Amino acid sequence: MSLACGIVGLPNVGKSTLFNAITAAGAEAANYPFCTIEPNVGMVPVPDDRLGVINGFIETVDVIPSLLKVVDIAGLVEGASRGEGLGNKFLGHIREVNAILHVVRCFEDGNVVHVSGKVDPLGDIGVIELELAMADLETVSRALEKSTKKARGNDADAKAEVPVLEKAASWLEGGKPVRAGEWTDRERETLNRLQLMTAKPVLYAANVGQDDLQGDSPHVKAVVDHAHATGSECLALCADIENELAGMEVDDRREFLDDLGLQSPGLDRLVRSAYSLLGLMSFYTAGPKEIRAWTIHDGDTAPTAAGVIHTDFEKSFIRGEIYGVDDLVELKSEQAIRAAGRMRSEGRDYVMQDGDVAHFLVGR
Repeated sequence: MSLACGIVGLPNVGKSTLFNAITAAGAEAANYPFCTIEPNVGMVPVPDDRLGVINGFIETVDVIPSLLKVVDIAGLVEGASRGEGLGNKFLGHIREVNAILHVVRCFEDGNVVHVSGKVDPLGDIGVIELELAMADLETVSRALEKSTKKARGNDADAKAEVPVLEKAASWLEGGKPVRAGEWTDRERETLNRLQLMTAKPVLYAANVGQDDLQGDSPHVKAVVDHAHATGSECLALCADIENELAGMEVDDRREFLDDLGLQSPGLDRLVRSAYSLLGLMSFYTAGPKEIRAWTIHDGDTAPTAAGVIHTDFEKSFIRGEIYGVDDLVELKSEQAIRAAGRMRSEGRDYVMQDGDVAHFLVGR
């Protein structure tokens, strides 16, 4: 499973600085709007201490974490959906991601220009969300026009789609995100095909200054309250600090964090929040060639998990031999786990648990 987050926000809120920290890809971060001219794409390992724990008991050649794909696009401005600034040229890139990482400026710095002349987190959020809603409205309106024409020709599917699209258009006309509406499963199925941006879950990253690393300012509180009110998540981090941390050796990073009074890098918290937001979890495969983390949805069954490793495995799944990382810590080896009767044989109906270590048996 490929997990992708798209970074959005106004110009000069710290998007590209955060992207640099996440991916160490060296995307230009300059103090002027639209320094990101083409979407930057990077992959970042998902922080996972359990990989090291497994490797402490099982020798292997490679240890491979899950990866998070991050897409950084140009800063949006008011009127982007109508072509203002760099306009909706970049909005299509957001449609392809699983979640939106909305970077909001929560720091005061007279040396960094704000496009509206003042730091106003809620106002900034409103601009971005309205532009995404208007872009989605255009998508829904086009789909509604097509479905209406087909419905006149007695197309049964189109007839069912028209009221759903009319409802969505009315909702978006009010500038409201689709994710905030109440939809039946059938309605969601119709809307999901359109890849609407405002239907995607949002993680707000409140970009704070170095004088507010704990995120105690009124600016951050305003973003947190908005996130809670809209069923989203929010975390405070300092993009400049994260960028510094990304270039440090492990020991230096730990010392720097201690000096700042921080338990962990903000990027670790960001990735974990993204997993929580999307209802994701990890299971592992372990052997002499590699120990690897795999990403699945909470509630996925063993055959679905096997299919993440290889699509054919889901169809040819026979059973899984499964134990937990905690079992390995307690008993020290897979042989001991098997001898203690803790190596479970699970069938097609088994629901995977976070931290499972699995060996899948498949047919040919």
